[in-house]
Amino acid sequence: MKQRPRIYYSETQKALMWDRWRKGDTIHEIARLFDRGHSSVQRILSDAGGIRPAQRHRAARALTFAEREEISRSLALGLSIRAIASRLNRAPSTISRELERNGGRQSYRASQADALAWERACRPKLCKLVRNRVLARVVAGKLRLQWSPEQIAGWLKHVYAVNKDYQVSHEAIYRSLYIQARGALKKELLEHLRRSRVMRRSRQYTMKTEGRTNIADAVSISERPATAEDRAIPGHWEGDLLFGDANSQIATLVERQSRFVMLVKTAGKDSEAVVNALIKHVRKLPQELYKSLTWDRGTEMAGHKRFTVATNIQVYFCDPQHPWQRGSNENMNGLLRQYFPKGTNLSAYSQAKLNAVARRLNERPRKTLNFDTPAERFHQYVASTG
Repeated sequence: MKQRPRIYYSETQKALMWDRWRKGDTIHEIARLFDRGHSSVQRILSDAGGIRPAQRHRAARALTFAEREEISRSLALGLSIRAIASRLNRAPSTISRELERNGGRQSYRASQADALAWERACRPKLCKLVRNRVLARVVAGKLRLQWSPEQIAGWLKHVYAVNKDYQVSHEAIYRSLYIQARGALKKELLEHLRRSRVMRRSRQYTMKTEGRTNIADAVSISERPATAEDRAIPGHWEGDLLFGDANSQIATLVERQSRFVMLVKTAGKDSEAVVNALIKHVRKLPQELYKSLTWDRGTEMAGHKRFTVATNIQVYFCDPQHPWQRGSNENMNGLLRQYFPKGTNLSAYSQAKLNAVARRLNERPRKTLNFDTPAERFHQYVASTG
């Protein structure tokens, strides 16, 4: 069987590829721009872990291609090394080394010398996690606890405020995970990230395309109190269903100010089952802890009026296809996929087990809380209202 020729892309094409990847285009969409198969695009993106390589540039004092052509022409004229150096305003030793590296006076070729110099200059700098193996072990330990790179970086900055040797950026952690050539963190640690992908994705990318229907008598999110919008007052919640396999789901609730999460076991995904579970759950909490609930346009909340009558809690609905209007809940559902991957049978989890998962998430530091934990913030509010 004849092997297909390898597809090459120009630097301009690669730049366009990375631009579209950052904007959130899929690999298939990018491949269609070049009228090529998606595998050729995936090879380039995955080799870099989905992270755009830094643009290379020559050192200010390095010989340019134009200077190398001048060296080649001068050699053809029989000029000495000192004469060539004088013409280029360079040290004779610079010209001498250039010739020694590239075949001497008889074999020197400007284009070949320039290409070899560019190749030799590709020396990746050792990242901090390779140089500091103790720090790498600390980072790996936190990753195994399902801490995100951003949480780890913030925690290190807080704990080692006076020792920068034990501080590392979240971007460096991501790069060490996705670019295995760095050799700092094992690839197996990827499975502990909230989204265990093989390469990094743009924030603009989303695979959420669920269809939504109209809800009778839905109160728009635009009518939600301003205190809920700006997170000034605790007690305003966001909710959604997290689906496992085809026949199982749980309700997820996130308090907007503290990001405190609660998980609710439901008997089904129909409106009656979901509303009954939420009513039962809400009645366990003081009224001060529940002021409003924001949901998307899923049919599971078609019975929202019955929920409001039973709990005195107003339900507000996001605009169609605007999941970012419940940003805290969307983010939390991403975190929960570490514990409940797609296709998991969620009906096998008791309420006690769901509470344990919620507790673990609530005890993780959050950047948006200045690296306090949701549990700390929520319990401060509970104590102030007690």
